[in-house]
Amino acid sequence: MSHCIKKFLHFSVLLGILSTSMVSVRAKELTIDITQGHIAPMPIAVTGFHGASPDLNNLGAQISSIVSADLEGCGLFKPIDPSSFVQTLDSLRQGPRFADWRLINAQTLVKGDITNAGNGRFQVEFRLYDVITEKQLEGLKFTAIPSEYRRVAHKIADAIYKRITGDEGYFDTKIVYVSQTGPITRRIKRLAIMDQDGANHRFLSTGQSLTLTPRFSPSIHEIAYLDFVHTQVKVYLMNLMSGQRQLLGNFKGMSFAPRFSPDGNSVIMSLAKGGRTSLYNMSLTTRAMTRLTEGSQIDTSPCYSPDGSQIVFNSDRGGSPQLYIMPVNGGEAERISFGKGRYLTPVWSPRGDWIAFTKISKGTFYIGVMKPDGSGERLLAQGYIVEDPCWSPNGRVIMFTRTERSGKSRIYRIDLTGYNERMIATSTDAANPCWSPLIR
Repeated sequence: MSHCIKKFLHFSVLLGILSTSMVSVRAKELTIDITQGHIAPMPIAVTGFHGASPDLNNLGAQISSIVSADLEGCGLFKPIDPSSFVQTLDSLRQGPRFADWRLINAQTLVKGDITNAGNGRFQVEFRLYDVITEKQLEGLKFTAIPSEYRRVAHKIADAIYKRITGDEGYFDTKIVYVSQTGPITRRIKRLAIMDQDGANHRFLSTGQSLTLTPRFSPSIHEIAYLDFVHTQVKVYLMNLMSGQRQLLGNFKGMSFAPRFSPDGNSVIMSLAKGGRTSLYNMSLTTRAMTRLTEGSQIDTSPCYSPDGSQIVFNSDRGGSPQLYIMPVNGGEAERISFGKGRYLTPVWSPRGDWIAFTKISKGTFYIGVMKPDGSGERLLAQGYIVEDPCWSPNGRVIMFTRTERSGKSRIYRIDLTGYNERMIATSTDAANPCWSPLIR
């Protein structure tokens, strides 16, 4: 009982073609509700993927190790130490002995096989089982070239995450950020990109100019970012597949890179002109600029809603920086933040249900979320300086910058529930993260 589908995937740092095939039926018994608060991680046994040769065995072990790390890192799963496994991998090829897995308290089991697919390619088939009901929950096949083994692992982890939680995963994604080196007074800031787990790191700029606030386009193939050369502020679009960049504009008074519209056809930004800081929309086709807000107030850090119908931004029109929402083409703005303190850098969740923000109250910085109508405000993280929130593509995790009093800065992530805060490993200080959509 199989249903085959093929997906053609292309990204600047990847080569080859990856195909997937559905090979199993689904069961409904086992799920995790990730909208709750703190959840005890589900015990899961991720076995080494069996190969017919030592090289394939080694590749299978690397893939299963990455799958295990992805699942453990999201905080919803607790991979069981392989040294406690009762059933051997050789016998597992004939099928799970579920009593052996219940003996070590596994609730779910992942097994896989890796074979030579010819033409320098390999094929991985994995299966996910509910140990309690003894039913197969999921099964997929992936065919790829050896250099894509990490992507295969991330896609397997995404499939497991989706089957257990009902939400899309976020493991097969990229992070673009600003790498920071040198003394605090003379920071060298370079654009960098990596997998969401820190692997496949590479720099996108040389550090000869100051680069800030990179933003992914919806297609993932482009980023927009600020480039400071002396006193000039320029906004560039960089094609991640070719490495080429084009000047979007030379904008004085801009402090954040523009954000893309959901369809990728325009960007929104704040510009200071004639003593006023207002919001503008730019068509990427015609480069035509449309002013969206009027008045003497400071309107800044705009972000589109996922459906492209509204904009959230912060403004001091009420006396202090607060969050407002207005129609995408301008018009009356409605204030949504009413707590004590200043609200900055709002970012709409890809699901449309929450808005993340930076809050400053009594000298302390917070990362928080609220509903688009202003209700349900919750503060998730705090510190000397925490800022730059951005969302995972499934809208369940927030990444942000944490800066210590020493000036050292790192990227962290935290669940929407406020649990499972973790630092993302980078070789240098890091700031201004932006999370890509899922790679298709």
